[in-house]
Order: sequence, then structure tokens, then C-alpha cells
Amino acid sequence: MMIKKLPRNRAGRDWVVGDLHGCFELLRRLMKTIGFNPQTDRLISVGDLVDRGPDSHLVGEWLAQPWFHAVRGNHEQMALDAMRNPLEDLDRHLRNGGRWLSEMPPAERDACVAALAQLPLAIEIDSEVGKIGVVHADCPGNDWSALAERLAANCPSAEDYDTLLWSRERVFDRGAGHVNGVALLLVGHTPQDHAIRYDNVMHLDTGAVYGGKLTLFCLDDFVEVSLPAGSEHAARYQLH
Repeated sequence: MMIKKLPRNRAGRDWVVGDLHGCFELLRRLMKTIGFNPQTDRLISVGDLVDRGPDSHLVGEWLAQPWFHAVRGNHEQMALDAMRNPLEDLDRHLRNGGRWLSEMPPAERDACVAALAQLPLAIEIDSEVGKIGVVHADCPGNDWSALAERLAANCPSAEDYDTLLWSRERVFDRGAGHVNGVALLLVGHTPQDHAIRYDNVMHLDTGAVYGGKLTLFCLDDFVEVSLPAGSEHAARYQLH
């Protein structure tokens, strides 16, 4: 399944979290701050759940929670590539904070890789304001409906993968045009000092693993809540 469609949450609140990179304890604290209710609320991740941070090995436990949903980020893709083709791709993953996966016991590592492989490239959420999209980096061609059709048919292009997982142009150019077919698109991938919106795209990576902060965005009232990371999260890696 390359796109997951979530029905409207009429019982509770929907929250979207920026790039985690293994900072799950920080996320737990932030969820406590907002009074997250796992019986009624949902938590959606923009991807990059793993690498660089201290708790990447817990990703399987989080993905097993029925209230937690995530799209695939470029770091999940690097992890999958490293396990499928170690001769060519393992070194790149290790250089980008992926040693945790290589050091896991084989059975646990296999279960973790299987969970990461199930992550969709996009999530579409029904809401009162219309469709809300979630991808890791950006929407190809600014056309959500066309992207959703290709993903539903399991036929994304190489350009789709590149844009969905790696694109930074919208941030670097401070805008790249309105994304048609959604009221709002939530993304991560490029660390910012604070959550920022360009066009109808909200960027939620606020650099938690680099000593910045972790940000949650509520889809019900568009409230943003952040929690600063401690110095223990100030990882030093080249940006990928």
C-alpha cells in the first residue's frame, strides 16, 4: 500500500509530528504535554522516524500502535536500501546514523525492516476543511490527485520517489506554488528553526535531533505545540 487514506476522526484530535530521528522519549513527553488520548486521538508522522537519535530501535513498537500512522521518509528508505543491497548502500546508511539497525539482533532487525517496508509514501486524511495530505518532502507536480492515483495503482515514477523523499526546493525557494487537490500538505525533511508554511504546505521538521525542538501540529484547530530538545539530542551529521 503506497497511500493510506484515513477517515475523518470524529471522536478525538489528529496531530502531525515533524521528523523524529529516534527522539521517541521527547515525543512521549510532548504527547503528555498535549494530553494525547490514545483511545480517541491519532498521531501522524511525516517520516524520518529513525537514525541519529537515541531510540531508533523502538520504531517497531511505535508503528505497532493502532493510533500511530507514518509515511516513509528518506531515512526509512536508506535503511531499507541498506538491508536489501548492503554492498552498495550500507555505508551510506551507517554514515547517516543507521548503526542502530545493523547492531540489532537478526530477528528484531528483520521485524523492524518488515515494518518500515510497509510504510506508505503518502497519507490522505479526511477533515472538516477538506483533504489533508502528508508526505515526507514534497508533492510531485503540485498535483495531489494525480499523485494519489499513481500511488493507488502502485505505479509511482522515479521522479515521484525523488520528490516525495528528497526534495528541498520549496524550502530553499521559499515557495513552489499551491498544491492542488488538498487543503493543506504536511511535510518534514528540511530542518527549520520553527514550523513554517509556504504556499499551502506546512513544514514541521524543527531539528529535534540537532538540539532544536520537536513540533506537533493539530489538524483540528491548526495549533502548533513544540518542546525543546536537550543537549543529548544534538546529533552531528551531514544533512541528508
